[in-house]
Amino acid sequence: MSNAEHPADAERAADPLPSEGPVPRPDDHVIGVVGVGSMGAPMARRLLAAGRRVVITARRPQPELLELGAEWAATPRELGLRADAVLAMLPDLPQLEQVLDGPDGMLAGLLEREGGSTLMIGSTSSAPQVRDLAERLAAASDGRVRVVDCPVSGGEDGAKAGTLSIMLGGDEADAARAAALLAPCGTPVHLGPLGAGEVAKACNQLIVSATILALGEAAVLAERSGIDLDALFGLLSGGYAGSNLLASRKEKLVTGDDSPSGVAEYMVKDLRFAAEAAAATGTDPVLLPTLRAAFDELVERGLGDRDIAVTRRFIAERSR
Repeated sequence: MSNAEHPADAERAADPLPSEGPVPRPDDHVIGVVGVGSMGAPMARRLLAAGRRVVITARRPQPELLELGAEWAATPRELGLRADAVLAMLPDLPQLEQVLDGPDGMLAGLLEREGGSTLMIGSTSSAPQVRDLAERLAAASDGRVRVVDCPVSGGEDGAKAGTLSIMLGGDEADAARAAALLAPCGTPVHLGPLGAGEVAKACNQLIVSATILALGEAAVLAERSGIDLDALFGLLSGGYAGSNLLASRKEKLVTGDDSPSGVAEYMVKDLRFAAEAAAATGTDPVLLPTLRAAFDELVERGLGDRDIAVTRRFIAERSR
């Protein structure tokens, strides 16, 4: 069910959290983190720096996080048993399902707990699939496992600085709890019922994909016209074409360095979820089909493992 099918929630203004009502004292809660990669690791560091008690599990040792005070769980099951709330910063729901399932899976540990727990899904995922997972977990735990979707925007830079935009979807009390716990990582805003965060992230990715593709085209057009890219983008950043994305990717676009930070191939699934939201709301988009075709082609050309600034190389190669 899309946000448009929840009229009462659609009419409610988006409020920064924590909201009124009981919220946890963050220092009383143990936060588990799974997915300690380019986003999860700096978010865990922000939580530790704020005095949160953090438990992690991963396929590989994480000595840096352990030195900062993170506690180690040998298995996802142990993490689920020890954590009052779990932040999952994995690529998508299939990876989360792998962590949840099995005798040593996180769900087994969550079910062993005496009290309830909150699962905070930070991946960019399908809103209907997030709701389906939440229903399955609620049924398996008699309602003791609560789910909040909390995708983020701001990239690795924002995760390190603690300035992420955190898009929350879920029950009011669950979202307030998640907001209180995640506040050191950025600005949490409750946008509506479960799945609203994922729809918001799809909207975000629609804008990001359009912007980075336009920047890549502009870079090629300007360079082939003899214009200095550093001077151009410095000038444009002070006008209407300026954006956080231009600021964060300017150097890469100017130098042609597309070593990965935000991997381009993830945009394919993100735009698929945007198309899913468009279909669910009866929206006939203009840009979205073009963007999907462009990023599909980019991945087919073998550029998907590069940073999203690879749009400059993509445009240059296809227009020789």
